[in-house]
Amino acid sequence: MIESASNMRLLVIEDDRDSADYLVKAFREVGHVADQAFDGEEGLSLATNGDYDVLIVDRMLPKRDGLSLIGALREKGNHTPVLILSALGQVDDRIKGLRAGGDDYLPKPYSFAELLARVEVLSRRSVGPAKPFIASAISSLIGCRTGCSAAKARSRCSRASSACSNI
Repeated sequence: MIESASNMRLLVIEDDRDSADYLVKAFREVGHVADQAFDGEEGLSLATNGDYDVLIVDRMLPKRDGLSLIGALREKGNHTPVLILSALGQVDDRIKGLRAGGDDYLPKPYSFAELLARVEVLSRRSVGPAKPFIASAISSLIGCRTGCSAAKARSRCSRASSACSNI
């Protein structure tokens, strides 16, 4: 059995019912809460009205494709991390998905262990709607302490260590 980090609330938006059922069952077996939607409109509604840690979105969905679903969420200010899971796996496809607002992209076929690890990473990065505010406040504080502006602090600070490189 695959071990998993803390309990997450996930939304799987996948039109292939067998694939969606497999993912939901697998996520539940490792201790997560997983909901599912079978088309883009249903997925957008659930994602908009739900409080999810991560969304797993297929690109080719009926009623509304995955990229327009992600775009609509981002336009509404929803910054829930999105992992795109798609049979469209060429470099151009992955770039389009990331530029449309996806946070990660995993082509099919995939290993569930890798998918789970990627979902956990996305969940750790997310701190909810306050994230942009917090990042800005931290950058401003770093800028004040090091004598550099907030913009310079953001550009010079390592994401991993949050330490300013000019110190």
